[in-house]
Amino acid sequence: MTSEKQRVFVTRRLPQEILDRLNEHFDVDLWDSDLPPDAGNLRERVANADGIFCLLTDKIDADLLSAVPSLRVVSNMAVGTDNIDIVAATARGIPVGNTPGVLTETTADFAFALIMATARRIVDGDKYIRTGQWKTWGPNVLLGRDLFGATLGIVGFGAIGQAVARRAQGFSMRVIYTRRSPVPPPPGVDATSVSLVQLLQESDFISLHVPLTDETRQMIGSREMSMMKDTSILVNTARGGIVDQTALVDALKKGRPAMAALDVTAVEPIDSQDDLLTLSNVVITPHIASASVVTRLLMAHMAVDNLVAGLSGVPLPNCANPYVY
Repeated sequence: MTSEKQRVFVTRRLPQEILDRLNEHFDVDLWDSDLPPDAGNLRERVANADGIFCLLTDKIDADLLSAVPSLRVVSNMAVGTDNIDIVAATARGIPVGNTPGVLTETTADFAFALIMATARRIVDGDKYIRTGQWKTWGPNVLLGRDLFGATLGIVGFGAIGQAVARRAQGFSMRVIYTRRSPVPPPPGVDATSVSLVQLLQESDFISLHVPLTDETRQMIGSREMSMMKDTSILVNTARGGIVDQTALVDALKKGRPAMAALDVTAVEPIDSQDDLLTLSNVVITPHIASASVVTRLLMAHMAVDNLVAGLSGVPLPNCANPYVY
């Protein structure tokens, strides 16, 4: 007689090949929707689960963890784990899986795409045509800013920050960076470590690449934005909570920074009445920096690998709390 499969709750629709893998190993309870389960449904559906396959939109807090005594592993299809109470999971002996590395280059591509889109006013240009404003070529129409020779400041110089720095080399940009634990730039990258204050004061483009922690929450507030150039562009592809969004609205109205490009917001999805959406000097995308076909599929496979390992009683290939072992 074959042993009964362990039960896994999956919080969202996934590609069929990922579901096939999960069904091969587990008794899968799928939340069959493009929207995440609310807190009540999440709590109900994980009640007897051995494992959870979750996304960054799912809040896995201490109360939820304590309500699921059977839970042995949480596998997050994301690099960041700010949606999960890591301390509570560790206290209960539950390893938490994440998906680092695989989305580094894709996210760096997107960060640079936002830098270029804002610098060269690509979104404005598209709107200019669609609203019938394009009458002729003009010497003062939609003037942007050059990347070539400009200063790029990178806040957080981990894998993604370094990947952005590599891309900047092709534009002969001056790259400066700040990081809590200083590291030298990777081979082939000309970049200089500076203080956050110097970075804010000297950068033409500021790109954020730190995780969201108690230390980094709202680390870019009104004081920090007041130090920026009135021509600077702030780019955030990390987490919305790193920036004080209320202060950002006020700063953009005052023109310091001149523009912002955000793939993440303090609350996601952003409210349709949010003041940010009334401003013309901000570009906002719906948290899609890792949204390439290949990358998202690889992330999902990594999350399955973590789940399989955890429920087989072996260490997770990618564990956000390795000290749980």
